[in-house]
Amino acid sequence: MKLDLYFASRFLKAFLQISGIFSGLILMIEYIEQLRSFAGRGLDLQDYIIMTLLRWPVVIYEILPLIVVIAAIVMYLSLARSSELVITRASGRSALRTLCAPIMMTFILGVIVIGILNPMSVTSDKIYEANKSEFKHGTRNVFSISDNGLWLREGHEYGHTLTRANRINESGSILYDVTLLQFAADGFPNFRIQAASALIKDQNWHLNDVKRWPLGESKNPEAQALKQDFLTIATDLTPDDIKERFQSSNANTIWNIPEQIKKLEAAGFSTLALKMSFHEELSLPLTFIAMMIIGASFTMKHARLGGTPSAVLAAILTAFSFFFLRRFTLILGQNGEIPIIIAAWAAPLAIIFILLALLLHLEDG
Repeated sequence: MKLDLYFASRFLKAFLQISGIFSGLILMIEYIEQLRSFAGRGLDLQDYIIMTLLRWPVVIYEILPLIVVIAAIVMYLSLARSSELVITRASGRSALRTLCAPIMMTFILGVIVIGILNPMSVTSDKIYEANKSEFKHGTRNVFSISDNGLWLREGHEYGHTLTRANRINESGSILYDVTLLQFAADGFPNFRIQAASALIKDQNWHLNDVKRWPLGESKNPEAQALKQDFLTIATDLTPDDIKERFQSSNANTIWNIPEQIKKLEAAGFSTLALKMSFHEELSLPLTFIAMMIIGASFTMKHARLGGTPSAVLAAILTAFSFFFLRRFTLILGQNGEIPIIIAAWAAPLAIIFILLALLLHLEDG
């Protein structure tokens, strides 16, 4: 038991050390990127620091599998150089038995990541995008979905437009039962528009069966309301913007994805990509375990046998191959080419069993 705790603590220490190194690199690179992105926007040092910190959870979350495999390589190289693995084998403990504690620690880290870091990264990404829109355009663009329909808030140099729709087509290009409220820069409403449908095309809303109420200085908007068959209003939004924002897993934590799926289905969206993202997040602990076993399986032999650089290179190449295989299966799942369960869970389970079988053959065969 003590030996298991020792190996688990060694892996945790290596994981935290590598995470710290990458965090420093991320903060440095992101700070430079923020300086470049917002040059000439009048931001002060505090704003740049806040924007940099908001980007950290998003980036670190994306590269955690890489951190896991590097942590495993660092840990097992250290154990091999100190001959601790040789002593462990001599005491009768097999290579697979040695892996049990790090695997359990990796699984715990995966659960913590999807339970805590996932909501943190989603929240910080939302705040970052809102601040980015405000710094660049002077106002914030907001996308949300509720029981009352879809809500879009689009900022302009002359104010902002609030749009609500009961439902939308699958491509995100046509909204139905639409209400638009346009506000001036001082916050007062200019006009209200109600339309049967709105098509987004060529950076314009193409509205059908329209009724327009002037709200500015009109004392009786209903009396001055106009009905039109067609009306065109400029917009910066595109169908891809709307579709990506509502369907993106980056806009939803793992805790609210099931509820969001129900709302999107009611609004007319395809939820295949969001369901795929949900299973992708759930399978993250297994992905971490696969990465840990990849790092361990190539670096468990004694350092005096040589070939350490080749083993490290082989581990890294295998990790990247697994990463691209996983991304490929996820894309197939998002496109409906293969079942979601297979797309999310098959790759990590396959690499885990293959490497465990390889270890059984090489170490304990």
